[in-house]
Amino acid sequence: MSRAPVTYVGFSDESNWNTGRFRSLGLVTCPLSALQELELDLRDLLKGSNVSEFKWTKLDGAKDRFAANKMCDFAVNHARMHKLRVDVLIWDIQDSRHNIRGRDDIANLQRMYYHLFRNVLRARWPNDAVWRLHPDEHTAMNWETVKDCLENVSKRVETECSLLTGGQFRVRLQREFGIEEIQQVSSATHPLVQLADLFTGLAVFSREMFDEYQKWLQYTSPQAHLFEESQTSKNLSQRRCERFQVLNSFYSCCKQWKLGVSLATKRGLWTPDPKNPLNFWLYEPQHEDDKAPVK
Repeated sequence: MSRAPVTYVGFSDESNWNTGRFRSLGLVTCPLSALQELELDLRDLLKGSNVSEFKWTKLDGAKDRFAANKMCDFAVNHARMHKLRVDVLIWDIQDSRHNIRGRDDIANLQRMYYHLFRNVLRARWPNDAVWRLHPDEHTAMNWETVKDCLENVSKRVETECSLLTGGQFRVRLQREFGIEEIQQVSSATHPLVQLADLFTGLAVFSREMFDEYQKWLQYTSPQAHLFEESQTSKNLSQRRCERFQVLNSFYSCCKQWKLGVSLATKRGLWTPDPKNPLNFWLYEPQHEDDKAPVK
C-alpha cells in the first residue's frame, strides 16, 4: 500500500512521566513546508547561545537561561505567525483518575498520547493533514512496535478490543490521525524536540513550584525590602531562581502578545482556549469512571 505524502510534522517529548506529582507530554507541530526554516532558525539561536543541546534538566545557570528565554521568544513569535503550535498535556497523579492502586504509568502515557493527538492533529490542523511523528528516542513508549504496526496493518482491519489497548491504539493512529510515519530521533540533532523538552519541563515546574514562584516574585519586586530579599535568596537555589526567571519571562511575553496563557488561575501554566497556538492543557477526569489503567 503506497503512502500518502506527508504534509505536517510533529516532535514529541515527555517530562516526569513516572516521577513526581505532575507529569507532562509535549508536542510541537508545524507544516512540513515550514520545517526547514524553523529548524535553521532554532539551530542558529542555540549556536549563538553556545548551547549544543538544550535540556530542561540541565538548566541551572545563566547560559542555559538565556538560551531558554530565546527559545521561548522563538516559540511565541512563530506561533503568532501560525508557523507552529506547542501543545503540552499535564496530568496530576493525585486526582481521582490517577490516585489508584496499581496504576500502570506506561499504559497511562499511551492514553495521554491518544488524547493529545486527538486534540491537536485533527482539531488544530487541517482534517486531511498527513503526519510524520518524531518522538524523542529516549522515550518510555515502544514506538518501534507502533511503527511496525502502522507499516504492516491494513486500514481495513477492524478490532474488537477495548479503546487504546494493543492493536487498536496503533490502528487508530493511522486511521483517525493520519500518522503515516513514526521516526524516533535524537534531540541533539532535532531542535524542535528540544523545544518540546523545554515546554514540558516548564509546565511541570510551573505547577510544582507555583507557591515558591509567587514568593520569588514578591521578594524580587522593586517594592521588596532589601533584608527580606536577601533572606529569600539564601533559601532559593540558583537552579530554581534561573528557572523562575524563565517562567516569568515566558509568561510576560505571552501576556504582551495576548496569547491567552494563564498562570495564576490553575496554579500553573494553563491555556483556557485550546485553539490558541501555545496550549497548556491540564487533564481533568471526564466522569467518575474515568480511571487510569492498572497493571
